[in-house]
Amino acid sequence: MKLFFLSGIAFLSTLLSLSAQEKVNSIITEDSSKLEQSKEAPNYFLSLGLNVLDNGNSKLLFNTDEFSFNTPFFVSLERRNTTSNFAAVLSFSTNRLKVKSVDKFYYSIDAAARYYFDDYIFNNSDIETYVGLGLGRFFLENNGNNSLNFIGGARYWFSENFALSLEGNGKVGLKPQNVKVLNHYAYNLGIVWKSNSKNKVVKVPSTETPCPEVKGLKQFNGCPDTDGDGIIDGSDACPDVFGLAALNGCPDTDGDGIADKDDACPDVKGLVAFKGCPDTDGDGITDKEDKCPTVAGPKSNGGCPVLDADKDGVADKDDDCPTVAGPASNRGCPEVTPEVIEKLKIQARSVFFNSGKSTFKVGDAATIASLDAMREILKNYPNATFSIEGHTDSDGSDKFNQKLSEDRANAVRDALIEKGVKADNLTAVGFGESNPIASNKTKEGKAQNRRTEVRHVGSTYEGKL
Repeated sequence: MKLFFLSGIAFLSTLLSLSAQEKVNSIITEDSSKLEQSKEAPNYFLSLGLNVLDNGNSKLLFNTDEFSFNTPFFVSLERRNTTSNFAAVLSFSTNRLKVKSVDKFYYSIDAAARYYFDDYIFNNSDIETYVGLGLGRFFLENNGNNSLNFIGGARYWFSENFALSLEGNGKVGLKPQNVKVLNHYAYNLGIVWKSNSKNKVVKVPSTETPCPEVKGLKQFNGCPDTDGDGIIDGSDACPDVFGLAALNGCPDTDGDGIADKDDACPDVKGLVAFKGCPDTDGDGITDKEDKCPTVAGPKSNGGCPVLDADKDGVADKDDDCPTVAGPASNRGCPEVTPEVIEKLKIQARSVFFNSGKSTFKVGDAATIASLDAMREILKNYPNATFSIEGHTDSDGSDKFNQKLSEDRANAVRDALIEKGVKADNLTAVGFGESNPIASNKTKEGKAQNRRTEVRHVGSTYEGKL
């Protein structure tokens, strides 16, 4: 019999929870004379009273021989919103429980969830009925045990803030710990005080149909609910698509709290600030517009971070020399100083040719070393333009010397390009014997006039200086 009692409460809890997932969130708000609805607000209920314990040894549902009524006290605190059927409860009770005809001191602490279903049984706002399920911890003397609690009860409100309550609580012991009596029952009788006025939804009968020209449903006072989402078409922003009450009947596919009709990214969970689109890296640019959606960066750089490998303050994307530090005025490249030009001149004058020819002296280690040194200097200035200039002494005709100086300048340029210097950074020009730096009347002077020089003429991005 007692097993039937527990099973019945459990079955009723499940059945009513499934059938009442959402009774009616909001019914016909246009005419306040036909339906009044209170705002969602929490109510608190304090219950005080007496209890009776049954040790569960009898096959009868109620056997007073097994009852205990000694220090029979219970207190509970409940929280429930005004328009909700669900409540959370904490309770404490004391008594003595018979164990093999010996009364032992008993107390328990319990937490439970309740579901109120009086709207389905009584047409009376003064009567409430509920079922519940919870967990607890009870003690016999010094031995404790956990329990699974099945609850059923009713209340009668005899005033706006006070009610009589009657509750049955079947407790199933879990994992015994030196406690011989596990399954037992508690019956509570008490007074309930409520913190706020009842604020129950009051339905006022109406002789008129709010939707007389449209075929509707009885539970909606004759108004239709085309999509079956529990919101009448007149109050449904999306009457043809099943939706959520919180979004006025519109669906929210990605679950981001923004109705699909207002969501720029309805299939991906996003932010209200971006009309429902995500911003994974939090840089203020939506993923679909962000070139680097997983790494934060400024909008001016397409949402990508500004990289500066050489730490010169010029972003790599704007830096002609991303691996060599230089000022922004020279697009991130180092500036060519007079000292650098002097080093190039020294190395260029150490490049020697065969007499009367534009070929380098065979086996001349100094020439090879000078060309290598020039390459190492030039590679540090990738956006600078240099002129390789050839000069001769006065021996031979002007025409011959002009051609020889041009050929020698080009020979040096070609050698540097072969060693890795960019062709765009080098030009070659010959001056023949027109720009001597010493007298051509002496052997020493002629040797000085036969030379190759390097001059900085500008930058590749701005032309010649």
